[in-house]
Amino acid sequence: MNLGALFRTKSVDRITRESEAVEHTLKRTLTWFDLTMLGVGAVIGTGIFASIGTAAAGNADRPGAGPAIILSFILTAVACVFSALCYAEFAAMIPIAGSAYTYAYATLGEMIAWIIGWDLIIEYAVGNIAVAISWSSYFNDILKHAFHTEMPAWLITDLRTALKDPGIVAAAPHPFGFPLIVNLPAVAIVALITWVLVIGVKESAVFNNVLVGIKLVILGMFVWVGFNYVKAENFTPFAPNGWGGIQAGAAIIFFSFIGFDAVSTAAEETKNPKRDIPIGIIGSLAVCTLIYVGVSAVLVGIIPYTELGIADPLAKALSFIGKDWAAGVLSLGAVVAMTAVLLVFQLGQPRIFFSMSRDGLLPKTFATIHPRYRTPHITTIWTGIFVAFFAAFASLDEIIELTNIGTLFAFVLVCVGVMVLRHVDPQRRRPFRTPWIPLLPIWALMIWFLVPMLLAGPRLAGGEIDWGTIAEYLVMIGLALFGVFLSAMALAAWLRRTRIPEICKTEFALAGVASCIWLMRGLPAITWWRFLGWLALGLVIYTLYGCRHSRLTQGLKSMPPQLALIAPGALILSAVLWWVLRPSTYSLIVPIAILFALSLYALWSTQRRAA
Repeated sequence: MNLGALFRTKSVDRITRESEAVEHTLKRTLTWFDLTMLGVGAVIGTGIFASIGTAAAGNADRPGAGPAIILSFILTAVACVFSALCYAEFAAMIPIAGSAYTYAYATLGEMIAWIIGWDLIIEYAVGNIAVAISWSSYFNDILKHAFHTEMPAWLITDLRTALKDPGIVAAAPHPFGFPLIVNLPAVAIVALITWVLVIGVKESAVFNNVLVGIKLVILGMFVWVGFNYVKAENFTPFAPNGWGGIQAGAAIIFFSFIGFDAVSTAAEETKNPKRDIPIGIIGSLAVCTLIYVGVSAVLVGIIPYTELGIADPLAKALSFIGKDWAAGVLSLGAVVAMTAVLLVFQLGQPRIFFSMSRDGLLPKTFATIHPRYRTPHITTIWTGIFVAFFAAFASLDEIIELTNIGTLFAFVLVCVGVMVLRHVDPQRRRPFRTPWIPLLPIWALMIWFLVPMLLAGPRLAGGEIDWGTIAEYLVMIGLALFGVFLSAMALAAWLRRTRIPEICKTEFALAGVASCIWLMRGLPAITWWRFLGWLALGLVIYTLYGCRHSRLTQGLKSMPPQLALIAPGALILSAVLWWVLRPSTYSLIVPIAILFALSLYALWSTQRRAA
């Protein structure tokens, strides 16, 4: 099998040249201020209004951070800064729609680019399903408290939840004998956002700027109202579950930082992308971090952290101190915040599909540009349909963890991509560079702390060997040793007054890899299996369609007849086994193995036929 074809890269010059084709050109209208507001609009949303509470309080599956949620926010922000700097370097150098997908195509190869493009669906489209469902809940709260009315339960509840409540099923109409249960507000808001995005990105940016202004004012109101009610005793104990609680809290509230990378998806619609994209990415992350630290400090100061394990912790905190009017206003702010998140994520996902289609990995129709609005209307509409359909019927309780691991994986590949491109193409002009500061003391401290902990043999509560923690320590020690090597080479070259190799200047990127892996380790094991299942399904699509239609392929490779017969059977078998074996762990392991085997067979048979 010729594996080299899977890792073929597309040069930066070719990517830029193809994006400038008239039929694939987007309208450039955005400024640095628009991009910063897009980033803030994407970041401040469901995370700060919902996940901050469960991260502080914890649950049966993971410990809570307690008042140390403040430290969790700071650590997560540091991890995001490393990745944000790498995104800024790539976006300034390759100002093309597609974000991490495009960067991976230029550095790590086509198959990795496909995997990261498929992975980003988790962050944008699937993540938006959860946001739409949450938006519907808050919208109904506003109707109930402000207008003393509410929609019927069968119009605001997902199907899976409703089937557990006989009252909702009985109240719903039954056309053809089946209960009609649909989350109508979630569908309506997704349809509205989709329409706004189709008519023009500038109009969408103005709409977003208004929403961002409103939610910043409301979060400022929360800090102003709650500050006088902060009690010192609520900060004791500061970290009730120690370092484990802080790590678990950081892994959950990472959901609050997702979105700053969406700025890079609008690169082809920015007037001066080489300057404005880095400003938008770093500026939005800085603004959001300051807001998060302030909000979290006030939150855990006015109410005991043990009472925050609910869906609306900020509103409950205001009610706790008797400010019900402020709690009502805050609910309105949550609706506004989630609307902005929906807008920016719905803007990002179609542009990734657009780039993948332009490269031939998806059907050509996905790269169609609207003749009047100059927007990728086909992919925008299909993304809207996908999100609206699942938001209408689905209940995705685990979506935060799945979204987090998918996004962290994308961040890891972007950081690795910066290191690879610095090594293979050091002379390329980079309008923005990830700063170089030797991190030798940090790498040394990591080794000094982790090696004794590894030698002690981490164990679970029941006394069994904790293989997951051992794997984490080994990976982190390996990254730290590589960091020591880079620092030593750079410092030696500096002392000799010789040129420092470019890869030695990428310690921030390596720190981004380490911090993202540390956050991923804080997620439950089942989330890792679900993520592997998603990647396995994406790899099947790539081997059956993408690799044969890629523009880097010399002529279309037809699908072997036997593969056309085997593929549907393997997919059906995987689905059946998953259904039969659940909730056993093997319900995911066996189908994943079948999908990976199908991918390998598809690659082998396609390349054999071409030869």
